[in-house]
Amino acid sequence: TLEDLRTELRQRSSDLNKELLDLVNSDYEDFLGLGRDLRGGDEKVEEVRLGMLGFRREVEGLKEKVKERREEVERLVNERRGIREQIVLGRGLLEAERLIEDLEKRLMLAPKDGKDGDGGEDRSDSAEESEDDTDNGVEVVKLRRHAEQYIFIAKLVRNIGPEHPFLAKLEERILRLRQTVLIDLSSALKQAATDGEDGKNAILEILAVYKMMEAWKEATSVLKETRGLKDRG
Repeated sequence: TLEDLRTELRQRSSDLNKELLDLVNSDYEDFLGLGRDLRGGDEKVEEVRLGMLGFRREVEGLKEKVKERREEVERLVNERRGIREQIVLGRGLLEAERLIEDLEKRLMLAPKDGKDGDGGEDRSDSAEESEDDTDNGVEVVKLRRHAEQYIFIAKLVRNIGPEHPFLAKLEERILRLRQTVLIDLSSALKQAATDGEDGKNAILEILAVYKMMEAWKEATSVLKETRGLKDRG
């Protein structure tokens, strides 16, 4: 009947209200429990913040130590590089002096007492050797070797820097080497020029040595002088 239907609906509504109330009460209890769990959270956040600050300070300290270590390593590497460069420089200077002394002896410019100086040179045999050896080409070969050694010395000096105090003291000796090599070339060229056809090959070889020495002007001067002597003869 209609009355029974109304009664059933009222009962169903009462049951739904009760279930809804129970559900709200249950969620409220959970909400209150969450609040209790969060109580004191500020202190925990502060602890985490302080821990992070400490960790950051430790990281910054490590960074600073790494930076200092890197700078120290760079300083040591640069110091080692500088020492190596000084060693190479020292060897170059000693090699330059050794080559100069060796060429001085070959050119008979070394003083008899073994000391540096302008006096004491003995080149009395140079002209005789030039005359005796030019015919078979030995003198030309020797002149080329002397020129090559001088060129090597000059290149070594340029690489090191002629302004170096040690090399500046050797400048006069190096200039004397060049002048002596050119004098020997001049004597050999004059001798070859007087040999006629037999001396043509020697002349070409000697002029090639002049070219090595970048002394073409000197070679031209000697040739002009030789031709002038022939013309007068």
